[in-house]
Amino acid sequence: MPAPKPVHAPYTYTDYLAWDDGQRWEIIDGEAICMSPAPTPVHQTVVVEVAAQLVQQLRGKRCQAFVSPIDVRLPKPGQSDEATDRVLQPDLLVVCDPDKVDQRGVRGAPDFVIEVLSPSTLSHDHVRKRRVYEAAGVREYWLVHPRDRVVLIYVLENGRYSAPDVREFNEVTPIGVLPDVVVDWAPVVERLGAETP
Repeated sequence: MPAPKPVHAPYTYTDYLAWDDGQRWEIIDGEAICMSPAPTPVHQTVVVEVAAQLVQQLRGKRCQAFVSPIDVRLPKPGQSDEATDRVLQPDLLVVCDPDKVDQRGVRGAPDFVIEVLSPSTLSHDHVRKRRVYEAAGVREYWLVHPRDRVVLIYVLENGRYSAPDVREFNEVTPIGVLPDVVVDWAPVVERLGAETP
């Protein structure tokens, strides 16, 4: 099947599985969003460093970390996989329920998600994906700004995200939904050096 056309919507996971154009796509409420071009080296530096820290700290625990690309299907109540119209590829995620992990990726809300921002994804990650993660029940959502060296932390409370807690890259930041798991920003800053996205 050819890649999606903006005029053909809504799309579902069934459509998504048929696309073979070599591009990365997400679907938000039936709308196809192209994830190309590939992330920048700065973006990947942040993802790789934070993922390495999480993998180390989660070793031997029930929770498991994943990095993009991995399909996260977020069906609405009663939706089958085939009819699901929300398929995202978070930069980094942690799932603590092994029943949510299958051969296709992850079905259902991860416990923790990080999106690393770049100028081209700023509004998409800040607004649209935040709303989807909130509605799906992602318990903690971090938006990492490499350029500004800050992270915005959203925590789900009574089904809604609280106002974000803003932290700088100059401290160790605990992940609230993962006991005894932290992100140490010092090695991230060291690897980034003077680079900007």
